[in-house]
Amino acid sequence: MAAESLSARILRENDAVFRAMLSHRFVEDVKSGTLSREAFERYLVYEGAFVDSAISIFAYAAATARTMAQKRWLIAVLHALANEQISYFERTFASRGIDPSSFDTGIAEVEAFRAGMLEIARRGGFLDTVAAMFAAEWMYWTWSKEAANCPIGDPLLKEWVDLHVDPNFAAQAQWLKNELDMAGETLEEDEKARLSAIFGRAMQLEIDFHDAPYL
Repeated sequence: MAAESLSARILRENDAVFRAMLSHRFVEDVKSGTLSREAFERYLVYEGAFVDSAISIFAYAAATARTMAQKRWLIAVLHALANEQISYFERTFASRGIDPSSFDTGIAEVEAFRAGMLEIARRGGFLDTVAAMFAAEWMYWTWSKEAANCPIGDPLLKEWVDLHVDPNFAAQAQWLKNELDMAGETLEEDEKARLSAIFGRAMQLEIDFHDAPYL
């Protein structure tokens, strides 16, 4: 029998918290078409602020990457975040007449997510950031594949879901998974356990963050 990959182990050990996020009220509301305009707009502002932080998070990964191939990939990720995802928020805010400064992005659940993910990247190494962002991106890709097949009346919400099933986003989620699996072939047991715990911590931060649009 083939040895269990590190990503498979991480997903197995964190199945409960991962499934809790996949069945979160926000996800179910998107799929059922019952997400309120108010909750969606609050989410957009909170998520837009986090994408700005994600640029810093991936910059830490690029700074601690060990190979030029990793650095090149991460430079492309930074480009996509700064010039594609941020552009989505700018266009959406403009079309909806949303003033992000009128929202409190410092509420506990939003700030804990931003600060927690940044701290993982700042204090840890390359694989710490990979494990945390694997949690975020594998989760989004997983539920968005289902949501993309649901009737979504709001075209901007539909666009947001489609961004997370786009082949480029799928490739990014798979790249993070592959980086963990390659590293896992030579990591010691305690390091594998530590990375699994980072994944779990990031997923709990995601759950709390997705509570915020309803508060």
